[in-house]
Amino acid sequence: MEHVVWARDLAQRLLEEPLPRRWAHTQGVAGQAATLVPLLGDDTDLVTAAAWLHDIGYSPALAVTGFHPLDGARYLRDVEKADERLCSLVAHHSGAWVEAGERGLQDELVEEFAFPPAHLLDALTYSDMTTGPDGTRLPVERRLAEILERYAPGDIVHRSITRSRLALTASVHAVEGRLSRAMRPE
Repeated sequence: MEHVVWARDLAQRLLEEPLPRRWAHTQGVAGQAATLVPLLGDDTDLVTAAAWLHDIGYSPALAVTGFHPLDGARYLRDVEKADERLCSLVAHHSGAWVEAGERGLQDELVEEFAFPPAHLLDALTYSDMTTGPDGTRLPVERRLAEILERYAPGDIVHRSITRSRLALTASVHAVEGRLSRAMRPE
């Protein structure tokens, strides 16, 4: 739990004032991650901490490459000396390697940060892709449509989401299925 509190405080410091809407989204993503105890057990705190930190790379104080997963993960690794698993979740969240390819940063991303275990990355992706920009829950299809509406068709983010849409949707549906099975009475 101490990692979750640290992550929340760090994210708040980096996002609340300069990016209030991103902060609202982050709060919703973390709240969603915290509900995944039936699936994640002891890893819930790790995924919840990653949810608090997944978008810190948007902070003007951290933006270096303009690619928020890499900027955030590098900050966590280099400045905060954070756990390697946490850094890798932030680096690879929500189809980041597709956007990294669009930006010419895929080799750097993969060389610097190992892929996290799939079930943990799916859980973080689920939390992110079912939370709107204002922090409200919404279906993955609506979330993806909302992102595509915000970015013009030629934009890197639009192209990346279009390319990763099926994988993102599959991650969310996989978590929903596992969560449904975990919640069934025996």
